[in-house]
Amino acid sequence: MAASGPLVGYKVVELAGIGPNPMCGMMLADMGAEVIRVDRMTKSGLGISMDPKFSVLNRGRRSIAVDLKQAEGVELVLRLIDQADALIEGFRPGVTERLGLGPEVCHARNPKLVYGRVTGWGQDGPLSKAAGHDINYISLAGAAYCIGRGDQPPSPPLNLVGDFGGGGMLLALGVVAALLEAQKSGHGQVVDAAMTDGTAILMAAIYGMHGAGVWTDDRESNVLDGGAHFYGAYETSDGKFISIASIEAKFYEEFMERTEFSDANHAAHKDRTQWPATREEMAALFKTKTRNEWCEVLEGTDVCFAPILSMSEAPGHPHNVARKTFVQQEGVTQPAPAPRFSRTPSQIQKSPSGDGADTVEVLDAWGVSGAEIEKLKGAGVVP
Repeated sequence: MAASGPLVGYKVVELAGIGPNPMCGMMLADMGAEVIRVDRMTKSGLGISMDPKFSVLNRGRRSIAVDLKQAEGVELVLRLIDQADALIEGFRPGVTERLGLGPEVCHARNPKLVYGRVTGWGQDGPLSKAAGHDINYISLAGAAYCIGRGDQPPSPPLNLVGDFGGGGMLLALGVVAALLEAQKSGHGQVVDAAMTDGTAILMAAIYGMHGAGVWTDDRESNVLDGGAHFYGAYETSDGKFISIASIEAKFYEEFMERTEFSDANHAAHKDRTQWPATREEMAALFKTKTRNEWCEVLEGTDVCFAPILSMSEAPGHPHNVARKTFVQQEGVTQPAPAPRFSRTPSQIQKSPSGDGADTVEVLDAWGVSGAEIEKLKGAGVVP
């Protein structure tokens, strides 16, 4: 299958990791870049063990396994980097430098290389060397505090905000921006994508509202955090859930017309002191019908409504089916590449490879001779 996407022709070396780094690698590969994933010779103990075809974040690229504890292994990866447009890595600060694969070494050999780095805390700062995971990073940026019920501890929003939104997507954007700049200047640079920074960027609008005094530090007391009765999730009579987001007055008006809900002169809509009591009234209203019955009344209208679907249900919703939002690859249902391009459409270039499954094929394609490959195999540098 011929590669397709706006990044066809670009070559990227990915030093394998977990979370945001493979997310970035997946997106670059979906958009057509040739991404080679450099895996360890032995299992790292990271992540969850499963058949490679279910490792959706690893789709779209071939894998080589290299022993980076051997000088020959480091030199082999540097030979790949010599030919690459970008490198992406997600180790703690200083790790690639200790391996002999840091930015200074790589740029001495390939001055135009874009060196993308994603970490939780960033490449510098008091916490930069500490371990952490998504919830820690979004906590430091002020995001975790805002999510959850007011009378309970903050709720972890999966690892979507830090790892994937504030990390992987941020790194992908940074790499693509640096590639564009390198085309003009002829020089690469280091992209420092920190999940704390990325989460803070995602919170820009909320920080603006907080500064203006229209967003409080009290959880579940604001327009977008479940405090407002007209923006939130409600249970239906069959134990399922729907979402409502009638923020604007015209949408709230339509909501009242279609549901026969009463809020004279939008008094509760405007007055946040009435939100808790009015939320209870709306909760009682939504308990009078099943989720499907509410869909018949509200879906597709300007009420700003959607059923809350499980992961088992979402791929089968008519809108997602029409948009082909989800696809199947080797029987595995997964999100389709995004965003969409009118002239150079992205695609899933291939199913995920097992660690090191493409070592010989990749090395041959990137100019390593058969005799060299056999020598490396004999020395245990590659499998």
